[in-house]
Amino acid sequence: MTNPFNPDWRSLREHTTPQWFRDAKFGIYTHWGIYSVPAIGPNTSWYGHNMYREGTALESGRRESNQFDEHITTFGPASKFGYKDFIPQFTAEHFDADEWAEMFQNAGARFAGPVGEHHDGFSMWPTKTSRWNAAEMGPKRDVVGLLEKAIKGRGMKYMVAMHHAEHWWFFPHWLKGHDVSDPAFTEFYGELHSQNLQIDPHNWKREDEWAAMDRPSKAFLEKWKARLHEVVENYSPDYIWFDFGLKFVHEQYKQDFLSYYYNKANEWNREVVVTYKWSDLPPGTASVDIELGRMSDQTYFDWITDTTVDDGQAWGYMKGARYKTPTELLQYLIDNVSKNGYMLLNVGPKADGTIPDEAQAILAEMGQWLHLNGEAIYGTAPWSLYGEGPTNFKVEGAFGDLTEKHHFTGEDFRFTTKQNVLYAISMRWPGPDFIIKSIKALYPGEVEKVELLGHKGPLNFRQTPDGLQIERPKVAPCDHAQVFKITRRKDR
Repeated sequence: MTNPFNPDWRSLREHTTPQWFRDAKFGIYTHWGIYSVPAIGPNTSWYGHNMYREGTALESGRRESNQFDEHITTFGPASKFGYKDFIPQFTAEHFDADEWAEMFQNAGARFAGPVGEHHDGFSMWPTKTSRWNAAEMGPKRDVVGLLEKAIKGRGMKYMVAMHHAEHWWFFPHWLKGHDVSDPAFTEFYGELHSQNLQIDPHNWKREDEWAAMDRPSKAFLEKWKARLHEVVENYSPDYIWFDFGLKFVHEQYKQDFLSYYYNKANEWNREVVVTYKWSDLPPGTASVDIELGRMSDQTYFDWITDTTVDDGQAWGYMKGARYKTPTELLQYLIDNVSKNGYMLLNVGPKADGTIPDEAQAILAEMGQWLHLNGEAIYGTAPWSLYGEGPTNFKVEGAFGDLTEKHHFTGEDFRFTTKQNVLYAISMRWPGPDFIIKSIKALYPGEVEKVELLGHKGPLNFRQTPDGLQIERPKVAPCDHAQVFKITRRKDR
């Protein structure tokens, strides 16, 4: 049947997670747009909102600077120099889609793509719904199209992240004397709605009250849908990623889009995936994304984390940003995979189209580790236990643990499986003669051999009542984490 999916939740639950997604585990995407020009953080991708909003320095509990004051100091009052005035400086003169695709593939990513449109309403493709797009202004290039060709050309799956549902609330239209309330720029900044409503969309305790008072109009929803259809029709992505604003999209529009996209995939004879945040879609209709979080245990459903290479949660490029270490990110990926999850890593390019040197170094080092140890990640499945050891994570909020920093020990292991192999990934170099306690569940003699990826020859081991005792070599074959490959006998 060509179109088996109907626009209702029961039918949409019949769509299953693609096997390629389950096997890929790791992807990279880019927050790149107008906000890359000021590059003032933290959370640079929200600069267009905060530059107009006095007193937003510490909203949501994780801001450290006041982008409103920073804008005045650096560029002048927002009433004189608005967000739109950054567009001519978004030049992208060094953007090379093939270089990006090569870098992402060398980092070990199996899927990749851009943010097609962030909350600011500036589309990164030549949309017919507005002249405010990267093909007609700024870079004057079809960023989504160029990356599609480059990424698919390398055999990777192609994704597009869509944040545009949040555009309805992004700019404070009630500010008189600013370009955000000037009808001449309504096509860019959005409908001049709710001019007497001053509810901060970062105030999560009041989000339902805020949304109830100011829901998107039909005209806005039609444009939301039209832009999605353009992306699907023009670039046939394998993966559509939605940000949190999806929660406030009318139910029927969400059902209509999912059925349209899933049926399109059937026409293409391809499998596609959609991810969403929080409870923005019913369980089983798509896969859930956990921003900056993770699970404390294995789950019966698959999920993905989106996180970023920088240490300040900037998302877009930020001047003076601190960066995570490759060890942190690889351990993050390993922990997710052991619990039936995956990881989507964000990189924020500069306005000229170059990837920061710090990010390039991180991606290169991750790629080196995955080149040696990727068989324990790609195409694997969770074991009956995700791992063992003293380090685990408390789940906070609806999903995940937003405190990302954790310090693993040599007693921390994470498990993945493939065929008759159990991979025990040591998050730190263990002691010289260590025991993996969880493997005492295996039958005596069930372990045929033990190897360490990157080390020549098998390791000495012994099955004991306390677990599998392994004698490791004196020197670790790589940095970040070590993979012990345990081959089981299939016969009893």
